[in-house]
Amino acid sequence: MLVLIGMLVVTVADYKKDQQKKEDVTAEISNSESNQDGTMMVAPNAPRELKTGEKAPDFTLETLNGDSITLDDLKGKKVFLNFWATWCPPCQEEMPELETFYQDFGDEVEIVAVNATGSEKGVAEVNKYMKEHHYHFPVVLDKELKVNDLYQALTIPTTYFIGTDGRIQLPKIVGPMTYDVMVKMKESLE
Repeated sequence: MLVLIGMLVVTVADYKKDQQKKEDVTAEISNSESNQDGTMMVAPNAPRELKTGEKAPDFTLETLNGDSITLDDLKGKKVFLNFWATWCPPCQEEMPELETFYQDFGDEVEIVAVNATGSEKGVAEVNKYMKEHHYHFPVVLDKELKVNDLYQALTIPTTYFIGTDGRIQLPKIVGPMTYDVMVKMKESLE
């Protein structure tokens, strides 16, 4: 019995030491990542995060039908800027909701669905996907993934909400949206 109690005491002591080491390491990392004034340091080549209130970066991309869309040309309209790919299961989950929303509110909100074409098998695959599922909202092709990078769409789907002033007015949503969420976001945009 004394042996068991001794083992329990040693185990608890070791656990406490491990916890203290973790706390020390966490504090060390936090201190090393902060400047002397307390602000966080960022890796020099890290992309700058887009923030609510700032102007949405402009781009021009080709559509599936060969036209082009320039974001700045949509100023004065509410815009959902949605990043997606055909191979993405959460995107596949969101697409029917996005189509229903587009059918109901396409005259109030511009949908710009930015396909991560550089990660696809090709434009034909994107076109086939849209036709098979009877989706009609505008799709633009990000063949070199430059717009995905510009908007830091590292996880898809990601949606930005741009107001009539051309600014990002609401926090982006990462992950699939429901129809109800889309309606709420539309109503929140100015």
